[in-house]
Amino acid sequence: MDHVRFGRTGLRVSPLCLGTMTFGYQCDDDTSFAIMDAAFDAGISFWDAADVYPLGGPRETVGRTEELIGQWLARHGRRDDVILATKCFGRSGPNPWDQGNGRKNIMRAIDASLRRLGTDHVDLYQIHFYDPNVHIDETLHAMDDLVRSGKVRYIGCSNTMAYQLARAIGRSELHGISRFESVQPRYNLLFRENERELFRLCAEEDIAVIPYNPLAGGMLSGKHKPGSPTEGTRFTLGRAQDTYTDRYWHDRMFETVEEIRAVAEDIGVPMVTLALRWVLANPVITSPIVGASRPEQLAASIAALDEPLPDDVKERLDGITAVYRQGDHDR
Repeated sequence: MDHVRFGRTGLRVSPLCLGTMTFGYQCDDDTSFAIMDAAFDAGISFWDAADVYPLGGPRETVGRTEELIGQWLARHGRRDDVILATKCFGRSGPNPWDQGNGRKNIMRAIDASLRRLGTDHVDLYQIHFYDPNVHIDETLHAMDDLVRSGKVRYIGCSNTMAYQLARAIGRSELHGISRFESVQPRYNLLFRENERELFRLCAEEDIAVIPYNPLAGGMLSGKHKPGSPTEGTRFTLGRAQDTYTDRYWHDRMFETVEEIRAVAEDIGVPMVTLALRWVLANPVITSPIVGASRPEQLAASIAALDEPLPDDVKERLDGITAVYRQGDHDR
C-alpha cells in the first residue's frame, strides 16, 4: 500500500486510517484483535483512537480501546510499524477537571493514554472537540509542551470549524509554537458541508484531512432500511445511538442512498467501495478513517484504493448529493 504525505510534515501515512472506536464494546476483545490483524496485514498502518473510546460504551469502558491497541502492539512488537493517533477532550476520569482542553486535563490525559497504549509517545495527538471554555492559547501551549517533551510528534484537531482552525493557526504562528497539522472532520456523501470553508482552508494551509464517518455510520453500505434502526449497529449502540440517528436516520437520506445504490450497480462495485472512492477523489483528503465490526468488512474499503473514481461517476454522485453541501437541507 502506497503511503501519502501528512499535510506539510515529513510524515507519511497509509492512505486509509483504521478507526478503532468499536474496540471494547461493539467488538469484543478477540474481534478487535482480528480487525487489527487484518488492517495491518493489508497495509493500513495509520491507526486512530481516543481516550474516551469505545464509542457508546458505559463510563466504566472508557479507555478500553486504547488498552486493546496497546495489548496488540505489545503482543506483536509492532509499535514502530504503526503511526498511532489518539485524542483528548471528553470526560475520561472521575473528577470534573478530567475533561476539556485545559492544560491540566491535556497533561493528565496524555500520560493516561500512553500508559494504556504501552508506549512513550504518540505520533499524532488531537483535541477531540473545540472547547469554548478554554482560551486556545492555553491549549496550544500545552500541546506544544508535549511535542517538546517527546511525548507527541505532531498535533491536530477534530470537529473544528474553519474559523476556529484558522484562529488556532494564527495564534501558533504568533507565539512560534507547534500548530495543528491535521483536522479530523465528518465527511461523506450525506454530509458535505465542510467543502465550503474548512477544506479550502486546509488546501491553502497544507493541513492533513483525515475524515471520519466516510460511510455515514454504515448508511452508505446500503444495509439499512427505513423504520426502526438496525439492531447491533451504531444506530442502537448505547450512548451513541442518538447521535447517529440524528445524523443519518432520515427519509431524505434513505432516498439518496437508493440513488447511490443505482450508481454502484451501474458500475459494478460495492456501495462501500464507491462511497470511499468518492471521498478519496477530493484532493484535500489525506487518509479517510475506516472502521469495522468484523475483520472481513475491511475488504470493500481497501478495494477503494484499487482504482480512482471516474470523473463522470463523481459528477453523477456530486449531483445526487449536492443538497448535503449546502447545510440547509431538509431531513
